[in-house]
Amino acid sequence: MNVESIETKIVISEVMMPSKANVAGNIHGGEIMKLMDSTAYAAARRYAQSNVVTARVDELEFHLPILIGHLVVCTAEVVFIGRSSLEVAVEVEVEDLDHNGRRQKALSAYFTMVALDENARPKSVPPLPLKTQESQDKFAEGKRRYEEHKAKKRRQLEKA
Repeated sequence: MNVESIETKIVISEVMMPSKANVAGNIHGGEIMKLMDSTAYAAARRYAQSNVVTARVDELEFHLPILIGHLVVCTAEVVFIGRSSLEVAVEVEVEDLDHNGRRQKALSAYFTMVALDENARPKSVPPLPLKTQESQDKFAEGKRRYEEHKAKKRRQLEKA
């Protein structure tokens, strides 16, 4: 597989409909989380060229309300690769189509996905090509988060 030619980023957008909202017209947070997970899945699946599952999601913090009729643009980018895991940065922007039309950041998170083989066992993922300084910086930050999560998990196991 030539990883140099595999895209690491994907964008999915959707207009928010009433079926995804509460009675006040606010879109349920779970609907946005589902869209983020689907976008992270698509980016990781395309890169790994295999099935992937969500293993962890870092903290989600909503900065703006998302309402019926808003356009939600969800961007996911593979930023770090472990042996079988892929860290995917996901950012959600929202655009009020009725008024100013300016996109604003609504929330973001990091999703850790694990690549699986045909037997649903973790599978090795090819290294991430780091062509730019920006991609190298994102990779270094992803590696730092990866190592922090591993250390935290080890501490929890030691306590148990």
